[in-house]
Amino acid sequence: MRQDRKQVLAFDFGASSGRAILASLEDGKIVMEEVHRFSNDPVFIGNTMYWDTLRQFFEIKQGMLKAKQKGGFESVGIDTWGVDFGLLDEHGALLESAVHYRDDRTLGRQEEVFKVMPKDELYELTGVQFENFNTVFQLYSLVQDRPWLLERADKLLLTPDLFNYFLTGEKKAEYTMSTTTQLMDIRNKEWSDKILNRLSIPRKLFPEIILSGTVVGTIDQKICDELGIAPAKVVAVASHDTQSAVAAVPTQEDDFIFISCGTWSLFGTELKSPVIGKESYELNVSNEGGYGGTYNFLKNIIGLWLAQESRRQWAREGKDYSFGELEQLARKAEPFLSFIDPDSPEFNSAGDIPGRIRAFCERTGQKVPQTQGDIMCCINQSLALKYRYTLEQIEACTGKQFPMINMIGGGIQSGLLCQMTASASKRKVLAGPVEATALGNIAVQMMSLGEIKNLKEARRIIADSEQTYEYLPKDGQKWDTAYEKFKSIIQK
Repeated sequence: MRQDRKQVLAFDFGASSGRAILASLEDGKIVMEEVHRFSNDPVFIGNTMYWDTLRQFFEIKQGMLKAKQKGGFESVGIDTWGVDFGLLDEHGALLESAVHYRDDRTLGRQEEVFKVMPKDELYELTGVQFENFNTVFQLYSLVQDRPWLLERADKLLLTPDLFNYFLTGEKKAEYTMSTTTQLMDIRNKEWSDKILNRLSIPRKLFPEIILSGTVVGTIDQKICDELGIAPAKVVAVASHDTQSAVAAVPTQEDDFIFISCGTWSLFGTELKSPVIGKESYELNVSNEGGYGGTYNFLKNIIGLWLAQESRRQWAREGKDYSFGELEQLARKAEPFLSFIDPDSPEFNSAGDIPGRIRAFCERTGQKVPQTQGDIMCCINQSLALKYRYTLEQIEACTGKQFPMINMIGGGIQSGLLCQMTASASKRKVLAGPVEATALGNIAVQMMSLGEIKNLKEARRIIADSEQTYEYLPKDGQKWDTAYEKFKSIIQK
């Protein structure tokens, strides 16, 4: 990389691994180099599933050390999954490692919360899709089961905000992450005192909300001395990984539809104001914050978790397939034999996903998939049909029609899924970039540093920097027939 260009360091945390990526802007294109990769494994202690928060911060330091060897960096930005948090005491010490969103502590909490605050009232204030793991339900479990922990706590910081605090000593809440909590008044972009008071959650826990791109501070001098680095700026990027990915959609259109495709599939569109009404409530569509104070009207769909966990199950059985091998098996399988609802509750937790898929198909009177190829074909075509189903919901709620789907993220490495999505939805699919989340993180840092003027320019630069692929619909009548069968199954 040319050293006359400002380099930025992006940390992108996923559910199973994390990366540090060093980037600069050269000849109108973003050039990236992965300098550090690490596993991000949950830790079970007793009956609780934790994140290894301190190890995660150790890996951030390792990434900064390696970036120093590549010429250093002007700024750091961190994005992660949503909803999870750490609690600090009055002295700023972490009370315990963050609990994983897949932990069982939230089971049944939605029903408990709705007795105190009706479901429709909670949605009207927050505009957020109801998920068992949302921060509001995690916190209500503490109100009910561990109130002493909330009494000891002085501040709550969502995961990337917590790391920003470890780096700078500043306690701030970045906007896009804050919207994932289902505790924010989505219209006013403020914490909802009504929700907090009703659920007996202490208001003092919640710091000031800041917009994406805000410089939180500079790296603490003690860390600089420890690592031998310069005091770089710490930028609160669009730190919810979905919103970093959306910032990298390579479009110049104001109206577009996207699928951020990975462990989860986030399907939605970027809007200037939230959509909150009877239809969006009944369809359980979410309004989550995006870069520039925008709103991403989207649905969370269980995505390639189904394939990832199936692969893990087969590995436990002594059959170690690569994802490429599984895709080839799926291509050879007979299509349209059986379908699942990817969001059916039995697919949420880790374990024998292939066995659960077979049980779902048997329960719904379908042909039961037997081979690994059958299972993978079922997963891919079910995801593609769920995308069409969700597209129709988004179009109905917004009153807009979208002629093309932008697919971004690691999931687009499956050409089979991209083609099935185009065919099922009867829309052209533009797939790319794979590294959308990292690119969005990088672009927000560069906008903060003045290297890129605005989001429109950032998206143009990303389009120039990354290769994209087109997929056109095929076999329309077959997919229409499959869709009718799919709807009859998931609407039972």
